[in-house]
Amino acid sequence: MAFAFSEADIDRIADVLEVEAKREGPLFRLVVTEPESGRSVSLEIRDNVLLPKGVAHKQFPNLVSVYATNSFLQLQGCTGFIASKELGEVIFFAKRGDVTNGLVVEREAGCSLYANVDDELLNTDYMQLPPELVMSSVALSMSDTLFDDLG
Repeated sequence: MAFAFSEADIDRIADVLEVEAKREGPLFRLVVTEPESGRSVSLEIRDNVLLPKGVAHKQFPNLVSVYATNSFLQLQGCTGFIASKELGEVIFFAKRGDVTNGLVVEREAGCSLYANVDDELLNTDYMQLPPELVMSSVALSMSDTLFDDLG
C-alpha cells in the first residue's frame, strides 16, 4: 500500500516548521520564511496525483515540492517522513529498492535534496566515508528506522 499523508501528518509538519498549512483542494501549501536572511520557500504536498489514460500507473501516490527563489525541488512518490521539532526540519523520504532519496525542509527556510543514495552508505561508519558523502548519509540514515516495519 502506498504512503499517504494524513491531516495529522500535515499538522505535525506545520508545527515543526512553525507555519500554517493551507489546503487548496488536494494540495497543502506551507510557506516558510526567515526574516533575517530574507529567505522564503513554499512547500507543497499533494496526494493522489492522477495520471492520464495509457500511463502505466493510473494514480501516482504523492508529490512533495519546494519552490524557492532560485530553485524548484520535487520528490515524487514520498514513502515517509520524519518531522523533528528539536532540529527544526522535516525530512521527506522516497525509498525504492536499495536506494533512498530525501528532501529536507528547514524551519529557517532552507532546503536540501539528496538523490539516489545507496542504502549501504546509510549503514556505513561515517568516519570512513569521503567528506562529500557524509551529509547525505547522516541526513538519510534516519530513514532506516522509518522503514523497518515495511521491510
